[in-house]
Amino acid sequence: MDDRPGCLVGLLKLTLLKWAYEFFQKTFGWKSGSCTGCGCGFIIFLIFLILVLSILFSTDWFKLVQTFWAV
Repeated sequence: MDDRPGCLVGLLKLTLLKWAYEFFQKTFGWKSGSCTGCGCGFIIFLIFLILVLSILFSTDWFKLVQTFWAV
């Protein structure tokens, strides 16, 4: 059986992720206008890039980490 979510669920997740990304960038990141926005903006970008890839490829990153952690 293929347990991956359908197209509409993936699009909804990406839309919510885009909304959250914009909120965090305006509050803490590059668009905040503060000095620390550059570092925080880059960290936020990396976190959301990982989340987008996990949504697109339906990768269970926690299972992957548990596999390497158990070794």
